[in-house]
Amino acid sequence: MRRLLTLSLALGILGCRTGRNYPDAAGPRYGGTGTTDSQRANADTLRIVSFNIEFARRLDSAIALLRSDSVLRRADVILLQEMDAAGAQRVAESLRMAYVYYPAIYHKRARNDFGNAVLSRWPIVEDAKLILPHVSRYAGTQRTATAATLRVGDRLVRVYSTHLGTLLDVRGSRRRDQLRAIISDAARYPRVIIGGDLNDHDVGRVARDRGYAWPTESGPRTTSLGRWDHIFLKGLGSPPTNASGTVLDAYRISDHRPVWAIAILR
Repeated sequence: MRRLLTLSLALGILGCRTGRNYPDAAGPRYGGTGTTDSQRANADTLRIVSFNIEFARRLDSAIALLRSDSVLRRADVILLQEMDAAGAQRVAESLRMAYVYYPAIYHKRARNDFGNAVLSRWPIVEDAKLILPHVSRYAGTQRTATAATLRVGDRLVRVYSTHLGTLLDVRGSRRRDQLRAIISDAARYPRVIIGGDLNDHDVGRVARDRGYAWPTESGPRTTSLGRWDHIFLKGLGSPPTNASGTVLDAYRISDHRPVWAIAILR
């Protein structure tokens, strides 16, 4: 009986993850320039937030949190996962931020697109969709990262928002391969931010071993299964105290808690 229940649960989860891939790296693409005055922002410090808003549901509550929380409301860069085009645009416009969004798949159960977005108070001067290796072993669906190059004052910062494969989609070694693909793409940029839902904690060691700082390594769980949401930094410093944190009261909004980190431009 226990085995039957486990199998039923697994099949139910897999059914929620079926979808149709968007294999073209050029799109679909959605974006906006925002209306904020970047000159009012601090060009020496970036406040970064990563938030998986479960299937872009409860957007009103998510926007309210992003606008009211004492740390989140000062974010310069927001990395969103499990978004659709309308949701990414709505969050960005509500916060008066520039944004770029690329869906990874059309999600059959949600009947909507599913992918990652980068929002920024600084101009986005370049962007791309990075298709990650290893499709789901059951559903055949791909994972992607949305990349954006930001002009922060007179410096460029490359940013990636990603959502790696789940425990059922791929084994841990393949999630590590997915993060390595992002790191390889980022190799030509001196200042890099990578963040998102890794569906794993230990995969972060890949970034750390490649010389990235890992300010979100320690802290409370971001999902019921573990601390899976992270931010990594290359070529950027961190303050000696209060360098990162987790917003604890977001479970009513999503099945993930948002994490944040502060990066200092060198």
